Amino acid sequence: MTFKQSVPDVSPDPFTSKLVERALRLAARTHRDQHRKGSDLPYITHPAAVALILMRAGFHDEQMLAAALLHDVVEDTPVTLEQLAAEFPSTVIDYVSGLTERKLDAGGTKRSWQDRKDEHLRQVEQASVDVRAIVLADKLHNLSSILYDLEAGDDVWNRFGASPERVLWYHRQMVARAAGNDRLLIPLADACRGLISRLELMSGPPKNPGEQPQ
Repeated sequence: MTFKQSVPDVSPDPFTSKLVERALRLAARTHRDQHRKGSDLPYITHPAAVALILMRAGFHDEQMLAAALLHDVVEDTPVTLEQLAAEFPSTVIDYVSGLTERKLDAGGTKRSWQDRKDEHLRQVEQASVDVRAIVLADKLHNLSSILYDLEAGDDVWNRFGASPERVLWYHRQMVARAAGNDRLLIPLADACRGLISRLELMSGPPKNPGEQPQ
């Protein structure tokens, strides 16, 4: 993929955005061979849904929406932040950086699920309110997708590298860290918590009730 410095983003009307359009196209191209976990759905459905959730929650800033569309590009494709910086404003790059989970260690070895999640929790807790809003929209779509598939009879939990208890523990922790004390984020956080509670009821008690996720 070729990256170049873009011309200023001046949209010809109030209903479209050159910046968001460019982010959508780049995300669609970089994720074109990827699918959602355990399904044949094109991966682009996820970042597009995250951007839609943000808009429905009242977040209409173009740079936030562009970052939402790009939030998994660096984490899940060969594209680097430096390459994105040739196409997008520095604010978008800062947002994407704050949203990116570090999957490999310094030696290129895949890190454990728990190490990655613990680090990302700390990272999000220190992030700006805009980044945390995108995180909540991301988790809301992931949780709603899990619920949707469970209700359709799909074997969802085998898609993850952790047990249902650990997956839901992580989501509860992430929602708490991302929401913080910002009233602006309460609706997204409450929606996430509602889905987590429903999923906990559907997944049943832990196999070993005395063992809690760490």
